[in-house]
Amino acid sequence: MEYVAHSPGPPLSEFVDRFWLISGGHVPRKERILPSGTIELVINLHEDEMRIHDPEQPDKYKRFSGAIVSGTYSRVFLCDAQQHKSILGVHFKPGGAAPFLGAPASELTDTHANLLDLWGRPARQLRERLCEQTKSQDKFRVVEEALSDRLRSRPLKRHQALPIALGMFGPEGTGASVRDVAREVGLCQRRFIQVFTDQVGLRPKQFCRLLRFQRARTLAGNIDWARLASICGYFDQSHLIHDFLEFSGLNPSEYLRQQPADERLLQNHVPLAR
Repeated sequence: MEYVAHSPGPPLSEFVDRFWLISGGHVPRKERILPSGTIELVINLHEDEMRIHDPEQPDKYKRFSGAIVSGTYSRVFLCDAQQHKSILGVHFKPGGAAPFLGAPASELTDTHANLLDLWGRPARQLRERLCEQTKSQDKFRVVEEALSDRLRSRPLKRHQALPIALGMFGPEGTGASVRDVAREVGLCQRRFIQVFTDQVGLRPKQFCRLLRFQRARTLAGNIDWARLASICGYFDQSHLIHDFLEFSGLNPSEYLRQQPADERLLQNHVPLAR
């Protein structure tokens, strides 16, 4: 599998973490995709279709067009790894996607949407232009131009409270409390929760729990569970296990067993046990 990433410059860097491109990563299996706390734009360059599977009934799936938006998920969903033959994505920063979608992030929570339904004809044109390119840098240039054009034509700035809140919560979600952040940004707690949820797609406490889980996931296997819980800010080991079950559908031991070393396995992807 070849994986190439590119970080755009300003002004897109305020909203986008990275562009990524996968080729030759297709394998005959389904994979769990764990929630990351943000929105992803994904374009299948091999076929004009994407299939998203039900984690409770893996053989059942919904068909989408070849260009979709994956909303901010609070739980795991399944994808068909055969689709990784040639696929491009835009990984937005938390709260960064709203200016490009024309809709609050909260409207896409725990769901997928066809980009065509959000953008109309430009969505089809974007995929067609991407399919015409052969070099990764040219594909990144095309998607960067499309997002820059949309940002200019639909100016919508992030609420000033969002970057302050994200900074205070910290990368692991164990920083300031919701009450302290609301006070710092000059909003009542209810209004702050509404603003954050609309722009990120998750309520602040849920978002912070997800960040804490992600840290625990990356450290799992290197230390014992009780110490891991303590390091990551959990009250005890049972709370750690609860978050693993909620956000991955697996307990920590199952998570480690189902994540074999595989260069074709992407971050936040776990093969579905057969």
